[in-house]
Amino acid sequence: MKKTILGVNIDDVNLDETVNIVKNWLSKRGKHYIVTPNPEIVVMAQKDEKLKNIINRADLAIPDGIGLKLSTDIENTTPGIDVMEELVKIAAEKGFTTGFLGGRDKVAEKSAECLKKKYPKLKVSFVSEEPEKIPAADILFVAFGAPKQEYWIAANLDKIPVRVTMGVGGAFDYISGRAPRAPRWIRDLGFEWLFRLIIQPWRIKRQLALVKFIFYMLK
Repeated sequence: MKKTILGVNIDDVNLDETVNIVKNWLSKRGKHYIVTPNPEIVVMAQKDEKLKNIINRADLAIPDGIGLKLSTDIENTTPGIDVMEELVKIAAEKGFTTGFLGGRDKVAEKSAECLKKKYPKLKVSFVSEEPEKIPAADILFVAFGAPKQEYWIAANLDKIPVRVTMGVGGAFDYISGRAPRAPRWIRDLGFEWLFRLIIQPWRIKRQLALVKFIFYMLK
């Protein structure tokens, strides 16, 4: 179900629903892109009309962040990294090709290597830190961080031979092992944001976006 939060359209879908939607896309022709709005991105969109339009035109905008669920009528929290992992699993099972774009210090390459160890049948067609010539792929994961990755996807979707493109933010850091992810029980309690803040104190500036988000909602 699509809901509008501060002018930003968000699909209130859970992980299984998201995966089933993408599986349906991959069974047909066409191009699609996925964005992962959280409170921080919704706040960005209040002063960035271009970003807001890109999100609102997305084929799927999944609710990535407990803050949306706690402060709006959004019912689901669907982390982008979980969606990515499920799509990689399906790609390995069904023979779809995947591409990894973005990150720094070969984190995209390390992510692809880790995923290939976990899913030996995974076909990787492209791994790069820079968006040069993109070869054909069924699914492309783009990790430039918001809003750069959203700008890039919107500008290049029609030009690249990719069927499904998804912005995944810092997912490569967690998949590659560069940054530890919160244990499952912490995630289930909704405190993954606090775990991230403890291990990455520099994120405090980003976490303050939640305060702005609540202010906007009250306003």
